[in-house]
Amino acid sequence: MVPHLAARWRHFRGADASLSERSAWAESLVSLAQDLVAAGRGNVEMIVECAATIDDADRPGDPRLIDVVLVGHHPEERHLSVQLVELKRWSTVTRVERATAELVHVPGMGRKKHPALQLREHHEAFTSDRGPLRGLEFECGGFAYLHNATDASVRPLVDIDAPTGVYARVYTNDRREQLMSDIRKHFAPEGGASAAELLLQNMGLRNTPLLDAMIRARGEDTVFTLRGRQKKVADEILETASKVLPDPARPALVPDERRVVFTVTGGAGTGKSAIGLQIKAELEAGGHAVKYASGSRAFNGAIQEHVGYGDREFRETFTYFSNFVTPPDPPLDVLICDEAHRLRERSTNRFWKPEHQGTKPQVDELLDASRLTVFFLDEGQSVRPNEVGTVDLIKGAAQRYGAHLLRYDLQEQYRCGGSDAYVRWVRAVLGVTDENPEQWTPDGLMHIEVADSPEELERTIRAEALAGASARLVAGYCWPWTKPIGKQRRLEPDVRIGDWHRPWNADSDAFCEDGVPPSKIWSVHEKGLGQIGCVYTAQGLEWDWCGVIMGEDMVRRDGQWVFRRGKDRKDPETGVKRVAVPGSFDAKVKAGSVDEAEFARLVRHAYHVLMTRASRATVLYSTDEETRRYLKELVGEVQVHGLRPTWENLPEEARVPHLPRPRRGRGSRRRRRSVVSQSSDPRLF
Repeated sequence: MVPHLAARWRHFRGADASLSERSAWAESLVSLAQDLVAAGRGNVEMIVECAATIDDADRPGDPRLIDVVLVGHHPEERHLSVQLVELKRWSTVTRVERATAELVHVPGMGRKKHPALQLREHHEAFTSDRGPLRGLEFECGGFAYLHNATDASVRPLVDIDAPTGVYARVYTNDRREQLMSDIRKHFAPEGGASAAELLLQNMGLRNTPLLDAMIRARGEDTVFTLRGRQKKVADEILETASKVLPDPARPALVPDERRVVFTVTGGAGTGKSAIGLQIKAELEAGGHAVKYASGSRAFNGAIQEHVGYGDREFRETFTYFSNFVTPPDPPLDVLICDEAHRLRERSTNRFWKPEHQGTKPQVDELLDASRLTVFFLDEGQSVRPNEVGTVDLIKGAAQRYGAHLLRYDLQEQYRCGGSDAYVRWVRAVLGVTDENPEQWTPDGLMHIEVADSPEELERTIRAEALAGASARLVAGYCWPWTKPIGKQRRLEPDVRIGDWHRPWNADSDAFCEDGVPPSKIWSVHEKGLGQIGCVYTAQGLEWDWCGVIMGEDMVRRDGQWVFRRGKDRKDPETGVKRVAVPGSFDAKVKAGSVDEAEFARLVRHAYHVLMTRASRATVLYSTDEETRRYLKELVGEVQVHGLRPTWENLPEEARVPHLPRPRRGRGSRRRRRSVVSQSSDPRLF
């Protein structure tokens, strides 16, 4: 527990936790947990080092953290029950001369406030109109627990003139029995997990998956609850837009000709798309001409088909980088470029006529298209040799156009359960960074398993999908990929591991046999579960559970990763290509296009993308036995004990069903906006 808390502390506070802080966690948290168990309330949840809000505007300066928030249900009223706890290892306290009991002296620490004064601040923050308990039925109190002290040794804290209030109780080791009795009065013996889920949702610490949030808002108005750095970046982009772009209602006499370029960098799950879609909605609501461009057919297809189904106007606001060879006339006000690491050198297509091919750098075409351009990118997700999008490339283009360049970086991790430790672990395991990979330490945020067979992998993923979670199987590009066959558009089971055979997702723009969806909506369609996705159809998307098949393109040998290219052969009877030499079959990284070092880099990046698609659990399987043993050593023994985040084990409030695609209809966006505005709870978590 302590190493995990220390890692989270460093991630959020930017400094190492002190030895005193670590020893306090090891001693005080365990002591409180033991008392909860002894009181028969072991199911009460403990949220550790918790701030009432992470919104800097609400709480300026360093966040004021409370040691523990106990969360459960009230035993009689059944509503939410919350106790705010200050844990003190003080063993002796004396009164400061000529002072009230609000100020005391702690040997070795000097003058300290009575813990009730800290608790009063936290109580006000939690219970205010802007606090995390807003809109909920709740009981909220608080207490200080000095488990090393006796009543006599800390008399000033419990004397008659000590502060009073529902948050001002003080327990010592002498009052341990009273503490346990009071805990039983405040908390029911069951339901702590569901109560904590309610609180975390109200605090904005549970993400709505990208597509669910878009569907719920129908692409309108406020779509996401942006937090921390996300909110700051979005606000600054919107503020700059208000200064530079013309007001549609009051055109300026002298147009502002300034151009602005933003770059927003951040790893997988740091909220780049959430920011992009939020500012798109807000700028459109202000009357500006906005388009959202991407280099990913899968991402755009999922948005267009799954969210904007039946709404042509909405779908057409999503486009691709290659659609700006001819700049729009008049130019757009804003062009948002997501996954800009997938920028190409030129906008070309073998199906285009020569006069339609791009003749200048693709990044220049995007700058020609709008007054204000926003690029979101993660250079670590470049998976094709012709993807050239970097911050330096965009910087050079901005200089050529005389544009003002503003740069931002996102660090907070919101995908993979918010587990920054998991993302670092993946990067270290794959060798994307120079860190030495260590055995995975379960952190309660992200779950990892290694399956022994493809059948076990599929059973796990399919069981979660059928139970209600979102789930998909993906794999490295290690098998040939056959196009749909015949008039029936039958899919060939190309991915073959022993007796287990499954098809890739359909290499098609139309539905195939048995209603199998086209590739661009495979990730979200209900019938996409039976096919295997690859990095090109998974990038930019997420699911609760993701099963990842590592093929023979990246195997472990003698303590090193070895990267291999595959060769195919034609089946003499069917003419279908099969594996002759195991390895990579990705035509984009064939020997003639990239050297061995670049090939290794792109394969690493591809698996990095695949292994960071899940929000709750990643299940790994390697077709290579030695690699599978290596992964098992790194993952370690999987301790289940009810903590495996299966749909069944989740508290009821966390089982948020994924929304179906909206029905086809001709309703206007204006009418849908009125429906959304009448919702009883428009805020999305």
